[in-house]
Amino acid sequence: MEKERELKIVALMIGLYCKKKHGGRRGTLCPECTELFEYVKTRREKCPWGDGKPFCSNCRVHCYKKEMRERISAVMRFSGPRMALYHPVIAFRHLAETKKQKNTLEKETKKKA
Repeated sequence: MEKERELKIVALMIGLYCKKKHGGRRGTLCPECTELFEYVKTRREKCPWGDGKPFCSNCRVHCYKKEMRERISAVMRFSGPRMALYHPVIAFRHLAETKKQKNTLEKETKKKA
């Protein structure tokens, strides 16, 4: 997935999380959520897979620190289901791409075995 689109999805999810959990206003993030998004951007920039990377949930290499992985997981668990209400097209596309990536990775794994 291309970097800009992936970061847009993450920004939307963190924004939704921040608004609902921390009382943030639309378009602004609290310091905690800003820190998380900046961390995500940094890790994405340094990803060895580049634009050919799978979503982190499908990736075999976890490059986030444990604390940050827990924080982004909480955001994804909260915002993921709600994305269908706030951004249905983006949510559907993300879900379809995740399933496609997972199936592709499973096929590659079976070929190697």
